[in-house]
Amino acid sequence: MADDVGIVIGLGSNVEPALNIPEGVRQLRRHARIAVKRVSRIYESPAVGVAGAPDFHNAAVLAVTDLEPAQLRKELRGIEARQGRQRTSDRNAPRTLDLDLVYYDDLVAEFDGWRVPAADASTAPHVVIPVAEIAPDWINPGSGLTTNTVATKLASDGSKVRPIMDVRVSTPATTTGHDGFGDGIEVYSPRVEALVREQLEEIGEDPTREGLARTPLRVAKALDFLTSGYQTTVEEVVNGAIFDSEGAEEMVTVKGVEFYSMCEHHMLPFFGQIAVAYLPRGKIIGLSKIARIAEVYARRLQVQERLTNQIADAIENSLDPYGVAVIVEAKHLCMMMRGVQKQESSMITSAMRGTFQTNARTRTEFLELVRS
Repeated sequence: MADDVGIVIGLGSNVEPALNIPEGVRQLRRHARIAVKRVSRIYESPAVGVAGAPDFHNAAVLAVTDLEPAQLRKELRGIEARQGRQRTSDRNAPRTLDLDLVYYDDLVAEFDGWRVPAADASTAPHVVIPVAEIAPDWINPGSGLTTNTVATKLASDGSKVRPIMDVRVSTPATTTGHDGFGDGIEVYSPRVEALVREQLEEIGEDPTREGLARTPLRVAKALDFLTSGYQTTVEEVVNGAIFDSEGAEEMVTVKGVEFYSMCEHHMLPFFGQIAVAYLPRGKIIGLSKIARIAEVYARRLQVQERLTNQIADAIENSLDPYGVAVIVEAKHLCMMMRGVQKQESSMITSAMRGTFQTNARTRTEFLELVRS
């Protein structure tokens, strides 16, 4: 299986759908191993099979992932559960969120009662029409028809599916990795945006004025990016980039690693540079992975002391080296902008493990390299 494959995910809800569909998209965008590329508009359609049931809202997401189909489905079920979805044998029961794997590249397979392409990928208007908006040329491997061809036919047959809300994403071509926090979104996280509007009102501002109209949306996206470390693990960012040291046991030092984090006491930024060293014991790690490990912990609400120790522990656990050393120097806006307002102050913290803690010469060599 390729490292990254194209997928299409369908979203559905008939319980507070105007909140739950955008929140579902947000959770997909936050996932470290799902890179969202395009999001359809939200469509409304009558409930299937139950007279008088609330109308359904549906949308579709085009993404890439390195997860196998069964792993991906498990992750989708986890997102559903976090949004209060309780699956029962009643297929027509109200639900806060459905996340269905519609397509997984060109795979045709069955897995314990479910399959890809999804059974209704070429028959259900509420599935096909949103999918055709984001992936019109995707060919259903069963019928050999494009989603656009099928959607056009279903629409001409009198489909009652109609677009009602825009959560489309225009991800810039220059965006890389799994962030995708572009500015081309109309709705991102209704719950967070509502809270930001309340905050603006509390400080005496008018959230409807031109300069603030999109501020709640931007704040919601920024918070997701700045706290994206909660959704990522060290194992995911290292991604197997640990290699045989081929006999090298001399100190490996990386310094000047920039980082930005947020103080958990005031939710104001602190930022600075990190220096890391380790003594290999048969293993070395890809250079960029040290910076990525730092980001896993920096992109959370933090205190500098804990951040320093978390980075040291992560490298020690990943490599089992003879020793690890970490020094973090940072400026804290909670001290510079408020409180004592000391502009030139900075904080230095260190964490020493193994030989760096027990051998003064090794520790001194590291400190001299950092100062040079």
